[in-house]
Amino acid sequence: MYAVIQTGGKQYRVAEGDTIEVERLPETVGQEVRFEEVLLLGKDDDTIVGKPTVPGASVVGKVVFAGRAPKIIVYKIKRRKNVRKKSGHRQQFSRVQVQSITVG
Repeated sequence: MYAVIQTGGKQYRVAEGDTIEVERLPETVGQEVRFEEVLLLGKDDDTIVGKPTVPGASVVGKVVFAGRAPKIIVYKIKRRKNVRKKSGHRQQFSRVQVQSITVG
């Protein structure tokens, strides 16, 4: 069984036992997190599509790591104006291991 969930403005296809990296969650490492926005549920021969979400369905996972991604360098330049701007960004993320998918 698999599910398509939405969190942090992005969609993820997950199955039991999968590990995904999502936008930073308020839960700390070791805590359980429940995703209620399940957009699609799928089995071998059956698919349930939500309108917009599947009622009563949820995905339960456990936060196993919370950290920051490698730095991305952003360099902006305007030609012939002697304007240069260099900045960086490190995105925060949470690594979640999916434990169960429940159907209501």
